[in-house]
Amino acid sequence: MDWIATLGRTMGFSFAAGINLYATVAILGLASRYHWVSLPAQYRAFDNDFIIATALGLYVIEFIADKIPWFDSVWDTIHTAVRPIGGAVIAVTTLGEASPTTEVLIGLLGGTLAAGTHFSKAGTRAIANTSPEPFSNWILSLGEDAFVLTLGLVALKYPLLAAVIVVLGVIVIALFGAVLVRAVRRRWGANPVMQA
Repeated sequence: MDWIATLGRTMGFSFAAGINLYATVAILGLASRYHWVSLPAQYRAFDNDFIIATALGLYVIEFIADKIPWFDSVWDTIHTAVRPIGGAVIAVTTLGEASPTTEVLIGLLGGTLAAGTHFSKAGTRAIANTSPEPFSNWILSLGEDAFVLTLGLVALKYPLLAAVIVVLGVIVIALFGAVLVRAVRRRWGANPVMQA
């Protein structure tokens, strides 16, 4: 049963890292530091003053950057490699001791989950940036922050529920992906039928 909790937490944190890596690392560090729940020993890797302070500082920068239309897309572009790698590192770290093969598989799972949420976020923001008002960006950004914090807390206390949320999230991303691609093509006039 412990492996289910481990997998649920790993999936939850990796999924959240694709949306906001710094908030996710801060939650992990603070949860370990202040013993919000009983966590396995490997979570102590996040309980470091430098890691917690850096994650909180970068979260504040991202919180501001994420509210500025078009700059948020630049920020997302910069984080195209950072968030998936962060998701993979979180997955391997929260896994604990495992065989090298298991570590690679879990790292791939974590990186893939983080990449999926990252690209969904970046694509949604690119579409929102074409709107003349800034409010849609602010609402999206605050919603993302709330989701990451909520999923992080759920992953800590109810890892099985976190796994269910992630599976449902992956299904929504897959369904939304086709809609997002069509919307981006429509917005920028790319018609794949005419180009063929």
